[in-house]
Amino acid sequence: MSAATSVDPVDIARAAVEHAYDQGWTDGLPVVPVTAATRDEFLAATPRDPGEVVAHAGSLGRECTVERVAVNAAMAGCRPEYLPVVLAAWDALMAQRVVTGGGWQSTSGPAPLIVVNGDVRAELGINSAGGSVGPGFRANATIARAIGLTVRNVLGIRPHELDQATQGLPGRFAVCVGENEELSPWEPLSMELGAAPGAGSVSAMLIRTCEFVDNRDSTDPEDLLRDIADTVARTGTVVGGRSSAGLLLGVEHATLLADGGFGKADVAAWISEHAVRTAADLRAAGKGRAAGDAPDDAPFPMVPEPEHLPIVVTGARNAGMSLVVRPFGFGGWSRTTHPVHVGGAAA
Repeated sequence: MSAATSVDPVDIARAAVEHAYDQGWTDGLPVVPVTAATRDEFLAATPRDPGEVVAHAGSLGRECTVERVAVNAAMAGCRPEYLPVVLAAWDALMAQRVVTGGGWQSTSGPAPLIVVNGDVRAELGINSAGGSVGPGFRANATIARAIGLTVRNVLGIRPHELDQATQGLPGRFAVCVGENEELSPWEPLSMELGAAPGAGSVSAMLIRTCEFVDNRDSTDPEDLLRDIADTVARTGTVVGGRSSAGLLLGVEHATLLADGGFGKADVAAWISEHAVRTAADLRAAGKGRAAGDAPDDAPFPMVPEPEHLPIVVTGARNAGMSLVVRPFGFGGWSRTTHPVHVGGAAA
């Protein structure tokens, strides 16, 4: 073919991307064109059967197979070796009652929080250190994006259609973090939930939002806990007299707490006990219906059970900062971790 009649492959790629937009397959960002060969390359990265159902929306009568997850992972920009983590994330999400109960269609527009533990973090380049909740890392961004594309393209839950989000969250694009096991003073979340040391493992839940706690001055662990509890007890997150919380602790904060004698269970118990508002607080915030006829000084625990607070250490050791996340629903999360299966065995 002469140079005058040749077709620039970049133009072909652009046309494929525009076709994806025209078909409604994107989340607003360009997607990677996928061929049958690409799909097969992804499927070769997992021992799971392509026809295995890994996700479903019962109220809609829709389900998703390994093959369809693979296609959407490729579209999201994943490398084939990321697919086992994406599948483990779906296993973890489907263990959540709020997911199987229609949480994807909530007016709060929840986003998946995916936590990866074990040696697979380094093997795939999953960021556990500085900027772990932010952009710039292909594995973190595309693994989470693969979940969102699957929700859109396979389960059919799209904005202005079945997705009822009032405003939604930018996190629907990407909230995938590695736990900073190397600098954490405590055992990682996966081991807390029964996984072996170093085993590739994924936990996940739907969250409403993230709120930062910037405390670089506290030297007393209880001062820090009071600051965190104040954020946890914020009235803006209260629905029906209840709220929810989880902690993505920075290394400095986790170290201060551990050096002060607090284990993760102790932190969760302290926050649960002290993150309390009164009926008067709720009435003053326009949420008197939740307070009912309770006297003004009646306490309303925002997180009534300590196990409602997942705790993960992530990020760099460079400032006293942490994030409070808001798990969707008030019945607690599944407290499960799910193995990453590669080539017929757990990673």
